[in-house]
Amino acid sequence: MPVPAEWPGATSELANELRPILLRLARELRKETVHLGITGGQATLLWQISENPGIGLRALAEREGSATPTVSGLVDRLQRAGLVARVRSETDRRRVGLTITPAGASLLVAVRARRTVWLAERLRGLAPPERAAIAGALAPLAALIADSRP
Repeated sequence: MPVPAEWPGATSELANELRPILLRLARELRKETVHLGITGGQATLLWQISENPGIGLRALAEREGSATPTVSGLVDRLQRAGLVARVRSETDRRRVGLTITPAGASLLVAVRARRTVWLAERLRGLAPPERAAIAGALAPLAALIADSRP
């Protein structure tokens, strides 16, 4: 439903329309990881670790907005599965950082591919003008979250 920009409640109405769509889309994409033996949350942690090699548990928890003990438990499972490794700092032996293993990197590639296939199949079902509208919305949507991560 198009919301006229000049309408006083346009921003709130647009937010109310957009929020459930984005939540459902995120949920559906997270489901795609289950077939690979990993949860959506674990996939997110793998991605964060791959993007921030050597990140500590506390910093990882802050990035994800989760409690450190919760993230620690998830990382323990990822480590037992051979997807991440804890590495002691060479400059400060008390500090332990996280790195992704080759198996973790391979799994992350598979997660991305599976999610892309899922989304591409649905995009193919849309009419060309609908796909063009989504393409036109990418930059504004990216701007919404540009400053939301620490």
